[in-house]
Amino acid sequence: MKNIILLHGALGAKDQLEPLESALSQLNYQVHSFSFSGHGKTAFQNEFGIVQFANELEKFISKHKLQQPSVFAYSMGGYVALYLASQKNSLLGNIITLGTKFGWTKETAQREIKQLDPKVILEKVPKYADALKQRHGDDWELLLERTADMMVSLGNNNILNSDLFSKINNHVLVGLADKDSMVTAEETTIAIDQLYNSERYTLHDTKHPMETVDVAILAAIIDAFLKK
Repeated sequence: MKNIILLHGALGAKDQLEPLESALSQLNYQVHSFSFSGHGKTAFQNEFGIVQFANELEKFISKHKLQQPSVFAYSMGGYVALYLASQKNSLLGNIITLGTKFGWTKETAQREIKQLDPKVILEKVPKYADALKQRHGDDWELLLERTADMMVSLGNNNILNSDLFSKINNHVLVGLADKDSMVTAEETTIAIDQLYNSERYTLHDTKHPMETVDVAILAAIIDAFLKK
């Protein structure tokens, strides 16, 4: 069986990827997943952000004695996987991303964090607040605050820059949903052009949230790529 690790996005957790895990298991993959610290009721660590999450991914691989596992990484998870690949050249195998935002600027960060105000969410979308609390526990508001801080930090210093892209030798399949309102085709193309060994795919009639993805189609795309 081929090993593959599934990485969730910001404000997500490993349960977010359970339908994909099931689909890939049926295709004879050994699927691994975990929740980053602060997500899915896992404890916060002293640090929070891309570097911390990359360290957690590295420790997960070491703990489970995985040899160059493939990675499917959704949204923020894709940023984490590619950052780790730039730092640890031979740790990961093939990488598949979906809906990863690469073009962080101060302006885009400010636009995104407007959606992360706990008071506004409680007042205007209480069902979403309930869902966040159910997924992340009583610290869901702290998770929103830490995520907003992370986005501001990326806006000030987009650490996955051209220098780091040039250090990534992994075969990378970069995916984008055609109705994604968070990630642009332009920033995705720029990232693909900077990667040494990359391809792209598009999910049609799909928005940014993982819940809008047809997992059977996505699993087939992942399987075809990994069998090349």
